[in-house]
Amino acid sequence: MVKYILKRLGASILILLGVSLILYALLRCMPTDYVEQKILALTTGGAEVQDDMKKKLYEAYGLDGTILQGYWKWLTNIANLDFGTSFISGREVLSEIFSADRLGTSFVVAAIATVFEFLIAIPLGITAATHQYSFRDYLVTVLVLIGISLPSFFFGQMLKGIFALKLEWLPVSGLKDAGITYASAGEAFIDYLRHMCLPVMTVVILSIGGRMRMTRTNMLEVLNSDYIRTARAKGLREGKVIYKHAFRNTMIPIVTGLAGLIPSLFSGAMITESVFDLPGIGSYALKAMRQGDIPVIMTYNMFLAVLSVLGVLMADLMYGIVDPRVKLS
Repeated sequence: MVKYILKRLGASILILLGVSLILYALLRCMPTDYVEQKILALTTGGAEVQDDMKKKLYEAYGLDGTILQGYWKWLTNIANLDFGTSFISGREVLSEIFSADRLGTSFVVAAIATVFEFLIAIPLGITAATHQYSFRDYLVTVLVLIGISLPSFFFGQMLKGIFALKLEWLPVSGLKDAGITYASAGEAFIDYLRHMCLPVMTVVILSIGGRMRMTRTNMLEVLNSDYIRTARAKGLREGKVIYKHAFRNTMIPIVTGLAGLIPSLFSGAMITESVFDLPGIGSYALKAMRQGDIPVIMTYNMFLAVLSVLGVLMADLMYGIVDPRVKLS
């Protein structure tokens, strides 16, 4: 086990190096960069920017060399645990990205949404598989496909229009109403949950489709197996056949989906956070991407790459727990 883990970690380092090089090259090849946007903002006000000034700006932000030179400089700084400073704010990247409020907001939304996603998607997938070609199966499939097809920015705005603007049941955006004071901590917590309802609802409804279809497909495959027919022939209750014998053998695809769970808990839902004006890590990363803040984008994406690699490794290790037939070799 230890040898296998060390071998995978060694391969992961090479993967992360390749990812970082490709990511940096793509960022440097963007149609515009932070310096160009800054120069454009200065010239819009009527000021003139000389060529020497442009050159100094590119040198100041480390964008004056070639892509390989810039990448090597970034990699050297990372090896010295120097993640740089944000172009926009001038503060350290780590303190900008991993602030407790920003990371906590994204984590709470993702964690709550993930719990509800599993609690809703897996039972729906099982009931659709056990009632194949019935009205229940078609109804669940149609509703899920509608959820998959809707873009998050459109669906989020639709929920805001219904529950916040028309019915006025829930807040429109943010984590707190401006200028409000709470009489107690309990009242503040309840208001926080009310602000979280629409973002969580958006993420859950748009994400249950894929997991439901995966559960349904694998349950159908398992239910047609010989050992399931044997279990039924022995007179076992249908619930025991489905949830003890059949469902356990559908766990491997579900465990595979868990590989992406860890990065999703910390990446933030970029579009959803922007729609509901949440101060999360996703909306902050989207803002940095639009303005070409390379140190922030590189640190954010490499953080997700590390989590993805660890998630895949954990999923591979869990295969041996879920299915004893799987051996690490």
